[in-house]
Amino acid sequence: MVNVGIIGATGYTALELIKLLLRHPNAKINCVTSRENIGQPISKVHPQLRDRLKIDFEEFKIAVVADKIDFAFCCLPHAASAESVMHLRKHGIKVVDFSADYRLSSKALYEQWYNVVHPDPESFGKVPYGLPEFFKNEIIEADLVANPGCFPTSAILGIAPLVDEGLIEPTGIIVDSKTGVSGAGRKAKLPFHFPECNESTFAYNVGCHRHQPEISDIVARSVGQVIDCLFTPHLIPMDRGILSTIYANLADKDLDESVLIECLKSRYADSPFVRITNDLPSTKDVSGTNFCDITVRVNHGRAIIVSCLDNLIKGASGAAVQNFNLMNKFDETLALI
Repeated sequence: MVNVGIIGATGYTALELIKLLLRHPNAKINCVTSRENIGQPISKVHPQLRDRLKIDFEEFKIAVVADKIDFAFCCLPHAASAESVMHLRKHGIKVVDFSADYRLSSKALYEQWYNVVHPDPESFGKVPYGLPEFFKNEIIEADLVANPGCFPTSAILGIAPLVDEGLIEPTGIIVDSKTGVSGAGRKAKLPFHFPECNESTFAYNVGCHRHQPEISDIVARSVGQVIDCLFTPHLIPMDRGILSTIYANLADKDLDESVLIECLKSRYADSPFVRITNDLPSTKDVSGTNFCDITVRVNHGRAIIVSCLDNLIKGASGAAVQNFNLMNKFDETLALI
């Protein structure tokens, strides 16, 4: 039994994480922290957990927390997360970090896109990216794993094998993604207020979304090939889900889509949470699951890759539990199927 702590347990991803861990036979939640809800029962913030998890929020004090847990899921914002992760690791606690603090390969790239000085610069290049489909061996041996971004997961899984096999050109790739409102987090923000976003769709952070360098960086790290990628996210008035439509030029204009689909099927044959389908997937196909569904179409010399996942599960908490399983030498699918 692994004693687990959730650092920053008030958000949507924390709730999904708790629900998954409650059905995990080898995990026990011993600690949940919050800055604003100290002393309150967790069911006060997450009513779905009433009579399912009887535990109170506490302040994050490493000397207290370290005595209770062997493993931590850090659900804090960027920059703030790294500070806590450093304390946890010093006490021998394994960590899956939900923030972007450990995802990118270089300090310069991180500080360019996040506009903060990283408190743990020696970590760059040493922390596995938590996408088991590409980095499983590194994850198994790690004491810290950087949980992937939700948009990058949908894009990388669709792009990387086809670039690696030379079936699509590595330049001029366009990732057009749609996401549900939960992707913006739980804190109130005007554009995501119900009267603002209901019955409306809009693009945001055009040309400057922080997941764009993550997609390019991780594809390069996973297949050893630099790509040129343009990423644009759109908000759709639904609770959850991501659908990414990815456009890439074919390396050979005469390639049939069946060749690309077979490439993906071969690459993910041993990946339990990637499903390659001949049909066009939708967000409802993967809602509430840890699956990513992918297909490909070919038109006018271009590959059109459609990739679908639940942003709160495969895009966050499900991936975290998948990494937790690998880091503790459990079956990768435990509590996820």
